[in-house]
Amino acid sequence: QVHLVESGGGLVQAGGSLRLSCAASGRTFSIYSMGWFRQAPGREREFVAAISWSGGRTDYADSVKGRFTISRDNAQNTAYLQMNSLKPEDTAVYYCAVNRRAYYFGDYYGKDEYDYWGQGTQVTVSS
Repeated sequence: QVHLVESGGGLVQAGGSLRLSCAASGRTFSIYSMGWFRQAPGREREFVAAISWSGGRTDYADSVKGRFTISRDNAQNTAYLQMNSLKPEDTAVYYCAVNRRAYYFGDYYGKDEYDYWGQGTQVTVSS
């Protein structure tokens, strides 16, 4: 069993920044890739960013490239999503997730690649 807890969401004006955290427990965190997804009202949950187990590789959705940065601290069992230059269209509930396969970084755009999810944290960007 894996337990993920997101934090750091909130209300911010357009152009502002937020840093989301995802604290993990219950699994050897350092051998699993992580992903961030988001879901806006009435829309499907969509991929935002992914990071390999070592942190050496990352990838982003086109909509957030150049504005968001994913990182991780394996000593702290925590992943992060730094969000800069926020836009109203970034408003959503943000979820972190653990890849279901150890030492694997691929197909990370799909929700089915992840077997544990956090409860989500709300990010609201006002115009």
